[in-house]
Amino acid sequence: MKMSLLNRICLHRNLIFCLLFLFLWVTSGLAVKAADGNRDVFDFPQQLGRGVNVLGYDPIWESFNKARFKKEYFEVIRTGGFDTLRVNLFPFSHMGAGPEYRLSDSWWGTMDWVVANALAVHLNVIVDFHDFEAMGKDAEGNKNRFLAFWQQVAPHFQHAPPGVVFEILNEPNGKLTPEIWNQFLAEALAIIRQSNPTRTVIIGPAFWNSIDHLDELKLPDKDRHIIVTVHYYKPMDFTHQGAPWVMPQYKVGLVWKGTAEERDMIKSDFQKVQDWAKLHDRPILLGEFGAYEDGDMASRARYTACVARTAEQFDWSWAYWQFDKDFIVYDIPKNQWVEPIYHALIPSPRVVASKTNNE
Repeated sequence: MKMSLLNRICLHRNLIFCLLFLFLWVTSGLAVKAADGNRDVFDFPQQLGRGVNVLGYDPIWESFNKARFKKEYFEVIRTGGFDTLRVNLFPFSHMGAGPEYRLSDSWWGTMDWVVANALAVHLNVIVDFHDFEAMGKDAEGNKNRFLAFWQQVAPHFQHAPPGVVFEILNEPNGKLTPEIWNQFLAEALAIIRQSNPTRTVIIGPAFWNSIDHLDELKLPDKDRHIIVTVHYYKPMDFTHQGAPWVMPQYKVGLVWKGTAEERDMIKSDFQKVQDWAKLHDRPILLGEFGAYEDGDMASRARYTACVARTAEQFDWSWAYWQFDKDFIVYDIPKNQWVEPIYHALIPSPRVVASKTNNE
């Protein structure tokens, strides 16, 4: 039977990207620790290192002509001392009708562009399914679309280097109760493992990846290629003061002085996570943290530095929220880092950049 023109085009496109990933894997040095089943997953968070969330709310997903994020920012981020991009994806609006829920060619074009350019400058990539609000509002109604995403994405990246990591779902919440979330994550993980048996997968607890709900997270004991993620925005009245999406809105004016009591609260919270991690033999990624722009800049910088350094004391990797839009660390119109936040995150970029997963 002759293949249709469309099928031939898709086949050639997939072959090209498989060859591209193989080339980047070999030449970038990311293949040093191959995903062969013998890699200690506890080593991998050290390779993820210091990360930043990107592209979740960029119009690049609608059109490259509207993009805020430019190709040169991959190098800016890498030379700035970051090791990992957590790419926030909202795929539902780019899917066709069921039951296939095919992701559009334009979405794939952008996704492959992001991954290829990140790998080219030796950045790891977390493929983060970020349609958490839709999932929280109607978990059962969106379940097939959610699983269809991983049925397409997992085999597409099965030949990518180990630096491409999957995050099953950002911040499960609402109708994704802990019990239902444990069912969903097990099904999604089974789909991923069909084509990616040893790829690192990131999974967090329900209630918005809350550190207070780790005990309700159920993971398969035999799968040791999992990193557990938590998010941290405590105290919320400080980190989200003035944020327009929080109702009732937190009043602006609260400062974070970095007192011993304030720092001890963060350390105590993280110690609880570390105790859980040791008990369950799981590494940790702090997938989001930060303080909104309406807060005092000096307070925000002190808080951000304390959270980042405390996470590092526990040997966790982290990913700051976020590069652009709000909580920003990079001012795109001015084409420069937001210095107080940037230096809170990366106090010594040259030292950090020299210690990479490519050596």
